[in-house]
Amino acid sequence: MDPRDRLPEAAAVVLAGGSGTRVGADRNKVYLPLAGRSVIAWSLAALAATPGVGPLVLVVREADRAAAAAVLAGDETLGRVETVIGGATRQESELAGLRVLADRIHGGAVDAVLIHDGARPLAGTALAAEVLRVARESGGAVPGLRRDDLAVAAPDGRTLTGPAAGLVAVQTPQGFRAAPLLAAYEAAARAGFAGTDTASCVAEFAPELPVRWIPGEERNFKITHRHDLELADQVLGRVRQGLRPAAQ
Repeated sequence: MDPRDRLPEAAAVVLAGGSGTRVGADRNKVYLPLAGRSVIAWSLAALAATPGVGPLVLVVREADRAAAAAVLAGDETLGRVETVIGGATRQESELAGLRVLADRIHGGAVDAVLIHDGARPLAGTALAAEVLRVARESGGAVPGLRRDDLAVAAPDGRTLTGPAAGLVAVQTPQGFRAAPLLAAYEAAARAGFAGTDTASCVAEFAPELPVRWIPGEERNFKITHRHDLELADQVLGRVRQGLRPAAQ
């Protein structure tokens, strides 16, 4: 088959920055063991198993180059993962991952990109597939959970109003059409912009791209503290036993 006749694929960029400080570890938390694998291996495996995802890019810190190589060498299911060194900020690391895909995006081989935080090892393939579907259909998709336990505080901290309606705790993977996403990140780099997540960069530099919220997953929490790691281990233990995971 002529490569030009192939249907476009989605790509996934997984961010492996961070540290182990709040977890109480002596290394980047994404390389800590979790239910027989590392945290980052679970995150990569979920996206590798998502229908429609082809290229898979892991963005690592220079200091973690050897740790990342060891993870990939020890897991044959992750053989197609490409690695790149990230930047000093999340924004720079996301752009580094997108630049690995740039030729394929410009050439039409990659039409959508999922960007995922490697510290969220329990994101399901069904969620990733739905994010991808909505991103292709609408332009962008962000999973999240509605929150009714938040209030709005004034800058001086003395005035509290709430609860605030319509707030959503966002998750990853977040998905977007590839070409406008890459263009937005290049524009952000020229402007020196650093967003809190992918959607914030798109909102600033590609406001014409509609971004939809979709329901996230309760178990798709981020590993931040030691108890998060322990809880993730329990959830994965239930999955391995074929039991329904308890709501977190």
